[in-house]
Amino acid sequence: MDRRSIIKHAGIAGVLAAGAAPAAHAQGGAIRWRLASSFPKALDTIFGAAEVFAKKVSDLSGGKFTITTHAGGELMPAFGVVDGVQNGTVECCHTAPYYFFGKNEAFALGCAIPFGLNSRQMTAWMYEGNGLKLMREFYAKYNMISFPMGNTGAQMGGWYRKEIKSVADIKGMKMRIGGFAGRVLERIGGVPQNIPGGEIYQALEKGTIDAAEWVGPYDDLKLGFHKVAPHYYYPGWWEGGPQLDLYINQKAYDSLSAENKAIVECAASYAHVDMQAKYDGRNPGALKTLVGAGAKLHPFPNDVMATAFKEAMALYEELNAKNEDWKKIYTDYAKFRADSNLWFRFTEARFDNFMQAQKL
Repeated sequence: MDRRSIIKHAGIAGVLAAGAAPAAHAQGGAIRWRLASSFPKALDTIFGAAEVFAKKVSDLSGGKFTITTHAGGELMPAFGVVDGVQNGTVECCHTAPYYFFGKNEAFALGCAIPFGLNSRQMTAWMYEGNGLKLMREFYAKYNMISFPMGNTGAQMGGWYRKEIKSVADIKGMKMRIGGFAGRVLERIGGVPQNIPGGEIYQALEKGTIDAAEWVGPYDDLKLGFHKVAPHYYYPGWWEGGPQLDLYINQKAYDSLSAENKAIVECAASYAHVDMQAKYDGRNPGALKTLVGAGAKLHPFPNDVMATAFKEAMALYEELNAKNEDWKKIYTDYAKFRADSNLWFRFTEARFDNFMQAQKL
């Protein structure tokens, strides 16, 4: 797909009318909601999770509960969706929680933090651990309830105009990096830029930024980053398993019947699994295409990984001392991470390392 078409589909803010009334209404028992996404329609896998969710809600309700999906910039800015849900301008949104760390750093824990949980561990913390309970207690302060709705799996480390041979090459580098990871990038000398997905290519093409990360091969190929920044690094140490969330205005959710609440929960869980299945299924072929088109793959140098890890842990300690919301959630998150990594060390890690070394 042409990358300028993607940028066009991302839209521009300006459509939102301040103080607009919610669009929900019932006619003959029917429910009509609007969902505002933070993503452009052209990114069919990540925006597509909202469409999968909406279709499943309609199917499960026999068409009595319908949700229209709107790309970032269509109803409100990509990074304005939480305000839209909190204020009741729309009933729900689909987004990456860490985009809103500026409101409170604890938002990032509902998505991904540098050197955090991988996707399976994140889902386990949410559903089997205390993750969903703790995050919902936190989100209640913003007049909304959350449902896990998608995960990309571990991401790539982004596209760079020049090679990164050591941590010294990060100094002064302007990089589009999502959400909370920018805090760590700053601590190792970089200059983070928070730019919506549909606007990244232009910034990279014009030289406004020196590097950019998005998700991984499938989306990156669509966005065409390899044409303007050939060096493709891995892994995305800041996003081992970023979870996307469905946020619903609390009043709108409370107005639902028990049956419709169950439909929402089931549809969100379905979309949650569906998103990662699509990324895991589509990324391999896209990576081959990117390499064939000239992308140069590099692992991050060890000193970049080690320095970033050290600074991330120091940042978390600082936040423990000054942000009670963060401390409450992160204490539980960190314990779960330690126990989970101990288990994965004996199973997933050893199995994966062996299998990936084989010539199959």
